[in-house]
Amino acid sequence: MTHQTGLLDTSAVLRLWELAATDLPDSAVISAITLAELSVGPLVATDPQEQAARLAQIQQVEAAYGEPLAFDTAAARAFAQVAADIRSAGQKTKARAFDALIAATAKASGLPLYTFNPRDFAAVTGIEVVPLPPKADD
Repeated sequence: MTHQTGLLDTSAVLRLWELAATDLPDSAVISAITLAELSVGPLVATDPQEQAARLAQIQQVEAAYGEPLAFDTAAARAFAQVAADIRSAGQKTKARAFDALIAATAKASGLPLYTFNPRDFAAVTGIEVVPLPPKADD
């Protein structure tokens, strides 16, 4: 099912090349949390070529998606329920911090969340999670 607008989580952005246009919403957006998560990559890469590749990837993402959705007051409030959902499922919020913040952004903005890792969001209520098709070897 294709939506008009949808939020891509970090897994979707990193593996975008595996997807067909029909797998994605008509208009895809990313969150500031995904941009933050991607921005760690060049800083922790030890190989200069890997560092350059990760930096180029961030630049491509910024050019393709423009201004990301902010983690704003509504997202901060939505995070409380997301964290409670994760804890109720017996998971630790800290271990899922980026995912929880991305889920809160989706929840606050009323957007479906496109991901290769739907299990990461299974406990979260109030968002539609759109699983992306795994590769044959996933």
